[in-house]
Amino acid sequence: MKKYDTKRIVTLGLMAALAFAAVALIRIPAVSFLKYEPKDVLLAITGFLFGPIDALIVTVVVSLVEMVSISTTGPIGLLMNVISSCSFVCIAAALYQKKRTLKGAVIGLGIGVVIMTAIMILWNYLITPIYQGVPRSVVAGMLVPVFLPFNLVKGTLNAALTMLLYKPVVETLRKAKLAPQSEHAEQSTGKTLIKPSVLIVSIFVIASCILIFLAMSGKI
Repeated sequence: MKKYDTKRIVTLGLMAALAFAAVALIRIPAVSFLKYEPKDVLLAITGFLFGPIDALIVTVVVSLVEMVSISTTGPIGLLMNVISSCSFVCIAAALYQKKRTLKGAVIGLGIGVVIMTAIMILWNYLITPIYQGVPRSVVAGMLVPVFLPFNLVKGTLNAALTMLLYKPVVETLRKAKLAPQSEHAEQSTGKTLIKPSVLIVSIFVIASCILIFLAMSGKI
């Protein structure tokens, strides 16, 4: 059983606060009623650092706070938020825990994006007609042109931001003694915060996703 000491609880609380701030302050309209917000980046970093169970706990806490503060979709929105975030974050974290390397992170995030996209197509088909008040046939017609590209681009953008921000955030937490020191598998890259290849690819992917979102929203 994991030991949840004061330091670990404080760190998880901090990551939850940052994730909530991300969703409260950054909500970018993408297509239809869908909006992009980057809280999954903080949740993924939490999962990479502490594992999928802690990522799940933080996800549920953030979603509950969101439901009682800024959300207008109530329990249904809570359910959709938890499913969306966990299907990406917990899968990526679980795979990364098995192989704590750059390759393991990329594989975990990539598989997380694919699984999250597939799961959200199903759940949007089931749930969206309820809280949007539209016929299921209308939602069915939105699955491929709307929900599929939105979730795919959203997940890809979050994966790239996670790759870009993981090292700086974790090193900052370690300097503040709020995170465990790097394990052997990560020590080989510990001298530099971000590998140049990771930086270049992440920036390219982020820029591409932003352009796609702008195109989807009709702004370009």
